[in-house]
Amino acid sequence: MIRIFTGEDRVRAKQEITKLLGADYEVLDGADITTDDLPSIFKGMSLFTDHRYILIRDLTVNKPVYEKLPEYLDTPHDIILFESKLDKRTATYKAIKDQVEVREFAPLKSANFNLVFDIYRTAKRDGARAVQMLEQIQTEEDPIMFTGLMVSQAIKDYSAHPGVREKRILKELARTDLQQKTTGTDPWLLVKSFLLRLPTL
Repeated sequence: MIRIFTGEDRVRAKQEITKLLGADYEVLDGADITTDDLPSIFKGMSLFTDHRYILIRDLTVNKPVYEKLPEYLDTPHDIILFESKLDKRTATYKAIKDQVEVREFAPLKSANFNLVFDIYRTAKRDGARAVQMLEQIQTEEDPIMFTGLMVSQAIKDYSAHPGVREKRILKELARTDLQQKTTGTDPWLLVKSFLLRLPTL
């Protein structure tokens, strides 16, 4: 079975990929695949099992290969194409859209959407006050989504004024996001630490 996932909410997409493919799946970069590779990927068996679980990233950027996809819709394997951008106007997409599952992972909008940006703007001048504001809504929010919203605001700030401080803030946010996903440290503690550092960045 082939599924196509797309959208900016990579956290939810990753959770669903793991749910469907398990923890031990093959990962292929679509840009590196050739048309000669397609039979072995979509029809071939591995040494250890007849049924394969495969994630292919950004196959649509590889137009000659993507155009061959309709020939492999009867694959016996579980395959997910994860596309950063999915052009629904292409002939290939129109040919397969009714025969594969397509799921879009759009970012969930926080109930406190505007307040998140107020907290971020406050933190740029008063980190302690921003932490106090955060603690009032913390139980209603997801820390990784909260960080993602701050990243989106920081990118907007950098686009409007690509200065040294804006660049430092983006780097610190990227570091905070990585720590949330890899260190096992309380993610809210990492967010608060960032907010307290922000006025001096």
